[in-house]
Amino acid sequence: MTTSPDAPVEVLGAGREAEGRLLATIAPLDDATMARPSLLAGWTVAHLLTHLARNADSHVRRTTAAIAGVVVDQYPGGLAERAADIEAGSGRSAAAVRDDVGASTARLFEAWSDVPDDAWANVTRDASGSDRRLDELPARRWLEVEVHLIDLGCGPTHRDWSDAFVFAFLPDMRADAALRLSIGDELPAPGRVDARDELAWLFGRLERDDLPVLGPWQ
Repeated sequence: MTTSPDAPVEVLGAGREAEGRLLATIAPLDDATMARPSLLAGWTVAHLLTHLARNADSHVRRTTAAIAGVVVDQYPGGLAERAADIEAGSGRSAAAVRDDVGASTARLFEAWSDVPDDAWANVTRDASGSDRRLDELPARRWLEVEVHLIDLGCGPTHRDWSDAFVFAFLPDMRADAALRLSIGDELPAPGRVDARDELAWLFGRLERDDLPVLGPWQ
């Protein structure tokens, strides 16, 4: 792995640790658990894990292209292909899903270890069509894994998020939340709400009577 200032070394390390916790969490899951509903409406545990595997592969696709100086769509067939792949993978055995998650994770970190110093600034494209630098992808994957790890409903909760994760994402989430508040509602004063609870609320993973209802992301 590079040590260039453009390589997000600390985020890559944090992401790798999160992926390890994900793999440890799903290691004992059986077929019945894979088929049960996750905490995301409409998705089973297998749906969610298949999504994480295909998301990892999409980052490999973008990384490989960015190294070559090429911009490609995150999913070749767009969001329709993404949805179809998730649905197709949701009926597999627990062993098949676990192997898929593990293999896709390994491919992702191998791809990131191959990025030359000067390629981290190259442009990639999200599924939404937004362009962003390659060096932003490890943080986005870290966020994806940490949030969906609690969405599995298989043990870990937002209370298990690390200080580093909260510090990395809470400020930006607070800044964006102003656009999601109804007229008359206000964000809680800094420090009034436990930071992990606040971040879970901002991610739409926690509801409390003393916190306003947030609208969709803009």
